[in-house]
Amino acid sequence: MKFGKQPAPVADINEDLLEVHKPKTEAAGVKAVMVALERAVAQAGVTRTAQSLLRLNQRGGFDCPGCAWPESDKKRKAAEFCENGAKAVAEENTLRTVGAEFWAKHSIAELSEKTEYWLGNQGRLSEPMVIREGETHYSPISWNDAFELIGEHIRATTPDRSVFYTSGRTANETAFMYQLFARALGTNNLPDCSNMCHESSGSALNPTIGIGKGTVSLDDIHDSELIFVVGQNPGTNHPRMLSALKECKDKGGKVVAVNPLPEAGLFNFKDPQTVSGVVGGGTPLADEYLQIKVGGDLALFQALGHLLLEAEEKNPGTVVDHSFIAAQTDGFDAYRDARRTLDWDETEKATGLDRAQIEKVAGMLLASKASIFCWALGVTQQPHSVDTIKEMVNVLLLQGNFGKPGAGACPVRGHSNVQGDRTMGIWEKPKEWLLAALDAEFGITSPRHHGHDAVESMEAFDRDEVDVFVSMGGNFSLACSDTEALEAGMQRIGLTVHISTKPNRSHIVHGRTSLILPTLGRTDKDDKHPKGAQFLSVEDSMSVVHSTQGRLTPVSEHLLAEPVIVARMAEATFGKDHSVDWRGMAEDYDVIRDHISRVLPGFEDFNARVRTRNGFVLPNPPRDTRSFATDIGRGRFTVSPLEYLTPPAGHLVLQTIRSHDQYNTTFYGLDDRYRGVSGGRRVILIHPEDLAESGFQDRELVDVVSTFQGVDRRADKFRLVAYPTAKGCAAAYFPEANALVHKENVARESNTPGFKAMFVRFEPHKDEAAVAEEPASLQASGV
Repeated sequence: MKFGKQPAPVADINEDLLEVHKPKTEAAGVKAVMVALERAVAQAGVTRTAQSLLRLNQRGGFDCPGCAWPESDKKRKAAEFCENGAKAVAEENTLRTVGAEFWAKHSIAELSEKTEYWLGNQGRLSEPMVIREGETHYSPISWNDAFELIGEHIRATTPDRSVFYTSGRTANETAFMYQLFARALGTNNLPDCSNMCHESSGSALNPTIGIGKGTVSLDDIHDSELIFVVGQNPGTNHPRMLSALKECKDKGGKVVAVNPLPEAGLFNFKDPQTVSGVVGGGTPLADEYLQIKVGGDLALFQALGHLLLEAEEKNPGTVVDHSFIAAQTDGFDAYRDARRTLDWDETEKATGLDRAQIEKVAGMLLASKASIFCWALGVTQQPHSVDTIKEMVNVLLLQGNFGKPGAGACPVRGHSNVQGDRTMGIWEKPKEWLLAALDAEFGITSPRHHGHDAVESMEAFDRDEVDVFVSMGGNFSLACSDTEALEAGMQRIGLTVHISTKPNRSHIVHGRTSLILPTLGRTDKDDKHPKGAQFLSVEDSMSVVHSTQGRLTPVSEHLLAEPVIVARMAEATFGKDHSVDWRGMAEDYDVIRDHISRVLPGFEDFNARVRTRNGFVLPNPPRDTRSFATDIGRGRFTVSPLEYLTPPAGHLVLQTIRSHDQYNTTFYGLDDRYRGVSGGRRVILIHPEDLAESGFQDRELVDVVSTFQGVDRRADKFRLVAYPTAKGCAAAYFPEANALVHKENVARESNTPGFKAMFVRFEPHKDEAAVAEEPASLQASGV
């Protein structure tokens, strides 16, 4: 298949070319438009770029493969996307292809020295490939032989020795088939990217408000009187949120930013689709910026709860929504007693904030009749994350901020359909009602014991308890913690199967036998079916389910759609006489949706409703009826002890972050424009005072050591960069810093890796020549 001249190849990262400039204080604007178009045209050419961007996030078009921010159910803009959405589409639309010639040219040993940036920029995978034990290169394999190989390996082992990982970009229909495949096989080993990001949100919200999702709509964001944006960077991770915050501000609402890093998008938004955004000064967003210490959020929301209760005591009936609390909640008395007093010295130590600033923000809460708390990974990836989110729920419950316009809880999901995948049953701890419904619908017997989440899968790798690992999208080796141990474990697995669109690190640290199965992307036309072109569906951050349909000609005739791949894996495993009609679902996605409509509450008449103009909204009791489907039928106040991160002497708290040219483990480029860092990625952002106290110089090369429970992990050759982060805290890009996250360092209850909770120190970098000259005894000891 010919599309004309391929784009020029991309050189790998040279960290010596790192440049550092003053951080920006505004986001988006004309610059964002120019960068987006430049990247898109460079990857895909003018025609494919126009064909894709004009359909991006439009009715009848395709959903952005980036973030899960919702679209308006009213009139949409012609350009209903952000800079990073355009970059994500350009990555998928690229005219570069990776076929047999590439794999024949590059050995695994050679590719293991390449960065993820270089690997991802080679292009779209164009044919299925295999590498067998003892071989040095991937080579082509037919689809039939690939599926036979998968079925052979799965049948040769027991169900719980197979693990089925899922990326959030997987559509609803695919996710439903995938979890059905695993459960028909007899395992609940269904780790997904939620395990690494928002698992703490569900672990906190389910027992307190009865649903593991947010309780607000896009209109609520627009109409809120006060929005907290906690532990998130919308300017980079979900820029379309900035437009929603701007509309809130235009209507008189206020915004409080809570973040250790001064992120440009939280200060000023220059909307490139408005005159003021192009030629004016933009819209200032944060009315108050709390530069909190990493891990200090629990202390902050305990203090805010204390101040609200204190104000209620002074003026009874003016702050707390007593009628709502009495009718709909439980545990208020215990919560009130726990928050009656506060140690302000310890609160200031935990947060890095002064009392006056916290009291000022509490005053904003007192004045608001409708408040929303938004949060993301800055809150969810610490040992006490679940308690922190429960504390946020407490403050929302106090003022009755559920089930009324402009109010509620809003965990902002980072990946396009990560919330939908969980709704479809991708979870290692399924509820009995789901398993019973699957059994009744399909005539199978689903396993009732819990399976492995992401961290537990890593531990199973360590114990050599995994024979087959299947990855539906994603890049597991770089998405999870403790990189060195994880990759060593993956390489001992009998068979790894990667259903992917582009090369990534997981393909290189493969099992003894490994398959790469190229699949259609979100933008690709899916029309190789008896009934013609098919569409899929996704669920956004605010529980809206709508269709998505690619229209571009795929770059290779050898790509298969994800539902087809799942169906053919299942047929190769179970045979064609299985009780589940896998082929029928693969040929007509309406058949999948009919099954979903009979299995999952809220999806009744799925096929008709998903074809409506705006799709449909799933039921949400806290939002819809101001009720809570917890085990006690009420919203639950909780009491948590004060907890925050206290590093050992000589250590800082390190958090991982994305660059502006990055989405999860996919790198679009090397320009973290808003933070003023470009050309390199192995950097540590550190407060100037901490830098001076450490005895190092700005831009000095260091090796980084993290410590947890007496065990050290290290990552070499990072460059220290003076940056206005919170004192005592530092930041580094993931996945480069993932090697520093001990797999045992997780959030309690959710088991989410502690990407925002590393205790690190720095040592002068020793180059390879210096190490080689050391006595052998010193090299062996690691000194």
